[in-house]
Amino acid sequence: MLVVHATFPIDSDSRDRALDLAHELVESSREEPGVISYNAATDVEDPNVLHFIEGYEDEAAFGEHAQSEHFREFESTLPDLLAGEPTVTRFDVDEVTDVDL
Repeated sequence: MLVVHATFPIDSDSRDRALDLAHELVESSREEPGVISYNAATDVEDPNVLHFIEGYEDEAAFGEHAQSEHFREFESTLPDLLAGEPTVTRFDVDEVTDVDL
C-alpha cells in the first residue's frame, strides 16, 4: 500500500476556487481503480491550508491517478492558487491495522 500526504498553502483570495477544485478532485479520484481512500481537509489552525491524504493499492494505481484528467486539471490550476510551496510526503506501508480508541 502507498499513502501520500500533500499539503497546499492556498492564497486566501483563491480559497473558494481551491475548495471547489479539491471537492471535484476527491470525488473523481475515489472512483479510480486501485484508490483505497482519497480525502481532503482544511487545516484546523489555518483554513487556507489544504491537506490531501491518499491511499493506493500499489505504485501502478498511484501512477494512473497522476495521469488522470481530473488530477492533471487540478495540478495545472494549482500554481495560480498557492500562497507558498506545497509539501508532499509518500509512505510505503507494509502492514495496516485498525487501532481501538
